Amino acid sequence: MTDFNGPLAAFDHALSLATSRAAAFDALLALTRATVGVKLFTFMTVDMATETARRSYTSHPEAYPVSGTKPVTYDRWFKIVHTDRECFVANTLADIATVFPDFELIGRLGCGSVINLPVVLGDTLVGTVNMLHEEDHYTAERVAQAKAWLSVPAKAAYLAGHPHQQVT
Repeated sequence: MTDFNGPLAAFDHALSLATSRAAAFDALLALTRATVGVKLFTFMTVDMATETARRSYTSHPEAYPVSGTKPVTYDRWFKIVHTDRECFVANTLADIATVFPDFELIGRLGCGSVINLPVVLGDTLVGTVNMLHEEDHYTAERVAQAKAWLSVPAKAAYLAGHPHQQVT
């Protein structure tokens, strides 16, 4: 069993010093690396009023830059993450390919498993934490750890990075 007290304390300290969205998500990335592990990390915000999503943070700006918006796609992934508010988990590149059209790039980056953790505030989905690693990395234990140890810190990082966000 992993001891999360050190990484959580480090996250708390880093978040308390964060003065930008990037610094808040840098702290969340460090916590994720120290707990469940991650090779590629992004945070997507979602605006269901406009049905758009936006990558607001990335660990790999060359491959996955922070820019623009994309339309929300109503598919199996949407049902799991947006409607059911559960983690989407895939542990092979073939499974990832069934929902992500950029699966070839994901594979070239050495990733073949994913967890998409929904971030919900005020009963509204505001974003997802997207963690990718090598195939079969996200075991049932790691998925449970992500839910237990990253859900509240993800909300804190989101709020620190969006200080004027109204939660209704």
